[in-house]
Amino acid sequence: MKRKTRILLAGLASVGGAVVGAGMLHNRRPDRRERLYVTFYSEPGYMGRNEKLTWTGGRREVVPLNRVRLPRIGSIRLERLVYRFQPDVRLPNPYFLWHALTERSDPSDPEDGIVGFIAMHQLVGMFSVGLWEPVRESEARSGVRLWAGRPARDPGTPSGKAASGGSRWHDVLANTPDLGSWSTRARYLELGYHGGSGARR
Repeated sequence: MKRKTRILLAGLASVGGAVVGAGMLHNRRPDRRERLYVTFYSEPGYMGRNEKLTWTGGRREVVPLNRVRLPRIGSIRLERLVYRFQPDVRLPNPYFLWHALTERSDPSDPEDGIVGFIAMHQLVGMFSVGLWEPVRESEARSGVRLWAGRPARDPGTPSGKAASGGSRWHDVLANTPDLGSWSTRARYLELGYHGGSGARR
């Protein structure tokens, strides 16, 4: 095998180890960004017309009610996912890897390059994609805030509450089959991290 190929394989092996290590650290981070999928239904009991919105983390997103094209919101379903890096723990076949890294190439052998190809394929297999897994409700950090009027600049401050006449917002942090009076009060929908569960971004 050519020297450049050996160097490439060695580099892939070292990078593979680094990626696996970084992925394991990523899985342990408490501030991993959630993806939030919200389904709004026009009627209680998850009935009637529905519209879906997706929030991928980062800044809070405020959506006017008329953008979801529903006359009102009777019920809400939430689904939260977080990315888990799940590397392929199967190591490359030692024989192929050792042969590819140490054996000299034989120009007269048409199958000589196959060993290197197999070794490289197995190394690339270490960079396994992860998966999106559901977040338990008790550990969820994101939700929907329903606003009766235009949202305050910083909804987390006391100024976000009305001085009289009740609250200007209502937090929905779990599946809600009936929003009650908020079905007709909501004018804006805010998707993002809810208070007390990590820094707002």
